[in-house]
Amino acid sequence: MFKAVLFDLDGVITDTAEYHYKAWKKLGEEIGISIDREFNEQLKGVSREDSLTRILNHGGQAGKFGNYTEEEFAELAKRKNDNYVEMIQQVSSKDVYSGILELLKELKENGIKIALASASKNGPALLSSMELTEYFDAIADPAKVPHGKPAPDIFIAAASGVGVKASECIGIEDAQAGIQAIKSSGALPIGVGRASDLGEDIALVPDTSSLSLDFLRKVWENEKRSGAF
Repeated sequence: MFKAVLFDLDGVITDTAEYHYKAWKKLGEEIGISIDREFNEQLKGVSREDSLTRILNHGGQAGKFGNYTEEEFAELAKRKNDNYVEMIQQVSSKDVYSGILELLKELKENGIKIALASASKNGPALLSSMELTEYFDAIADPAKVPHGKPAPDIFIAAASGVGVKASECIGIEDAQAGIQAIKSSGALPIGVGRASDLGEDIALVPDTSSLSLDFLRKVWENEKRSGAF
């Protein structure tokens, strides 16, 4: 039986993706780079700094910092985050995705650890705004891991935060980069979304209302029985 569940935040617990998109689009307009929703798909699950690098490269600026100094790059990342933080002030418990609160309660009642494995540095504030902090035994700090998703670091840190091995965990994600990170960490992935986006080789639910402790158990047992995990 798995010992912990590692949750992504954006697109799994709530939808702040729209706020991220608007904040990046606003910054892009300020520096003369246009991004659309199709390009924005490449930024999902990716750290703030890596997202900015992708945007600059998309605008024809090569290298990690594009045409900016490291200090200017950091200021641009901060400007985006300031815009984003202002936008998410309205997030509340009403914005928690269907099925998530019930799942968190089930996990707690059954002694299964819960950790946040999000690339968002605003994760703690968002959990607080949604009144979910009490359910989480650990929140991995994306600022303290060497590499962002699709590297496994944040999921390994989340598992470590609750005192278990990643191979004893289930990870829940909605982005391709996150699914790859879960796989690389040794945890068992469950995707929220479409096979065309997340892969044909993992358990999927169309939305979070389909998530339950019973479903997680069945996926875990099936994977163990088949020897695929």
